[in-house]
Amino acid sequence: MRYAETGFNLEVDLSTGNIEKVETDPKWTEQHIGGLGTNMKIMWDRVPPETEPFSPDNLLIFSSGLLCGTPAPGANRTMITTISPQTQFVAYSMMGGFFAPELKYAGYDKVIISGKSPKLVYLWINDDKVEIRDASHLAGKGAVETQEIIKKELNEPRAHVAAIGLAGENRVFFASIEQGRSSASRQGLGAVMGDKGLKAIAVRGTKDINIYKPEELVKLSEWALEYAMWRQANPVPGMIPIVAILGSPQEMLECDERWHTENFMWGNARNRRKGFWTPEIEEQWTKTQLGVRTRLISCYNCPLKCGALISVPGVSRYMMKCFTKLTYAMGAYVDDLEFGFRIAQRATEYGIDGFSGPQVMAFAVELLEAGILTEKDFEGCPEGNAERFYWLLDRIVRREGIGDILADGTYWAALKIGNGADAFAHNNIRKQEQAPLKLGMLNPIYYLMYCTNEKGNITQIEGQWPQMPYAKPEHREQFCKDWFQVPDEHFYEYFLKWEPRGEYSMPYYPDIKACCEIVDWMERMHTIDDACGVCTGISAFHLKPPYHLHNYPEFISYASGINMDYDELIKVSNRNRQLVRSVNVRRGYRRADDTPPEDHWKKRLPEYEKELMDAYCRFKGWNLDGVPTKESLQELDLAYIAEDFEQRGIYKDGED
Repeated sequence: MRYAETGFNLEVDLSTGNIEKVETDPKWTEQHIGGLGTNMKIMWDRVPPETEPFSPDNLLIFSSGLLCGTPAPGANRTMITTISPQTQFVAYSMMGGFFAPELKYAGYDKVIISGKSPKLVYLWINDDKVEIRDASHLAGKGAVETQEIIKKELNEPRAHVAAIGLAGENRVFFASIEQGRSSASRQGLGAVMGDKGLKAIAVRGTKDINIYKPEELVKLSEWALEYAMWRQANPVPGMIPIVAILGSPQEMLECDERWHTENFMWGNARNRRKGFWTPEIEEQWTKTQLGVRTRLISCYNCPLKCGALISVPGVSRYMMKCFTKLTYAMGAYVDDLEFGFRIAQRATEYGIDGFSGPQVMAFAVELLEAGILTEKDFEGCPEGNAERFYWLLDRIVRREGIGDILADGTYWAALKIGNGADAFAHNNIRKQEQAPLKLGMLNPIYYLMYCTNEKGNITQIEGQWPQMPYAKPEHREQFCKDWFQVPDEHFYEYFLKWEPRGEYSMPYYPDIKACCEIVDWMERMHTIDDACGVCTGISAFHLKPPYHLHNYPEFISYASGINMDYDELIKVSNRNRQLVRSVNVRRGYRRADDTPPEDHWKKRLPEYEKELMDAYCRFKGWNLDGVPTKESLQELDLAYIAEDFEQRGIYKDGED
């Protein structure tokens, strides 16, 4: 009997129409846990490095995590994996909601999509009955609208539907996949789904999941729920609101946006507006947010209400979460928050990434102001910042005129436009737009995270460690008293010595060794979350969460029956991390790709940055070109990867 997982994947070839239920190897679960870990094993085995993103041979994998559908709180993430049209590397984005647990209840751990349909279709999974259905009537429909049409068409209001909008159909490189109260937004997964001719996947499940030790898992889960609610009622003192409590993050709950609006950058990630958050703006924006926020909502089996139903007069109701409420208003230099809520509704229906989309539009405006794009490129565009953003959004999603070029994102658009446009595509890592944040002095911890994070989003690697130190020693001591989530006690020593100024301050403290250990801890927690399907908002993204390295082995063991302890969990997470890196290395990824935006910090320290990266490469078991060494791969039972690297000549003479 299989516990926690179903033991079956659903294989769907859209080219042939073949549908097959395939039993999986339980050894893979022991080696990789599930979720992103087993997704990457599939990508390594079945997607050769020469595969193009829009090739029929590219896979699009929808996966639950090992703990999804179990009593474990917040275990609801769907891990979607493919080759990104934007970065050309492996892409993996997560969405919350109810889709992953529902997929488990239907009897499947993953849906693996291959091939291309000659016409637009959607997939209907109803327990053991699986159909590829015509979706020609859904062409051009919005992502949220499509979900409602399909549920009504199937007469199944309890089905959960993941869908693309017009951006996905037109292969916009930053198209998202929308689902209920969440979305998989980063790296263009929606474009791959559209290229395959797949408009949506609907799922309804009524089966049970077997739990190895149900009483023990329920007891542990109850503790996690109680602790999470205690954390919500007791915010961490001295921290900005979104990290003081749990959630991913709580942008819909919090109305105080002084920190974001005055520290994040406006326009094309260019200008900080100190003093923006006046009492008048605070009153206006708070009134706007509370006026359009119908109610706060949560994902499957989670006590945290991170999302909200948004109802703006004159537009359809939709769900919003996280930083998207600000990205459009700040990108367009519009001081009215209602504009942000209105345009986000249209963007959600179109299905585009709320980080990349506004930056691409702001990039176009800058090129017009610089004379690189001309009035002819903007023919028919209305005056006014808000109106111009609506016009650009429509053109990009429809790939009309200049929108056809912009739809590939700032990096690829700059190459096509030429004439110095590349200088304006300044906020990219690995060809993808990043959070619009520019800082002063180099932060060595965040430098390593920005460099080596292959998720393409800083919020998907940070957490656990405070962003800044407390000024007073007694406050640092108080913080450590209930900080039981640390890997071991020497992390207390790092934190207690850390000061805002002086000998033990950034950029040279924490020292290089400590920085490597801190970043590794944060990344490790995200890696485990992604294998288990646990939302980072109740785990890795936050300070002092209910999930940590010391109780994750119990969650996994009680749910699945796998004999997991701390040391084995560390090994599995290392294995999964090396596997992600290796899939990308085989596609040409090297240390040169581990480069943050040049202007991310005003004060850069090139020699020290090189020391940091050299040390981190060694710490992670990579050579100085960022390639996992033969020895580190063999220690993690990944010798087959080392053999592949040798055969391909990836290891240079004298290097392994």
